[in-house]
Amino acid sequence: MKYIIYPNQERGGVSLIIPTGELAIEQVALKDVPAGVPFLYVMLDQLPDQDFFNAWEADFSTPDGYGIGHDAWAAQQEQPE
Repeated sequence: MKYIIYPNQERGGVSLIIPTGELAIEQVALKDVPAGVPFLYVMLDQLPDQDFFNAWEADFSTPDGYGIGHDAWAAQQEQPE
């Protein structure tokens, strides 16, 4: 299973999103990562041990994408195709 990580600009460190499977992971990333913030998809075996998660750092120089935030994502969903 893939997870989503992004730099937490408020608290520092890395934030983790665990998708529920209700939406495609790409949609979850766009919706739940703050607007303009880079994100990466990672596998479970790439995550640090729980004891060291707060000290984890990641390289976001080549992200898988950028979040657009919930409001922009919701507006996209309302537009007819």
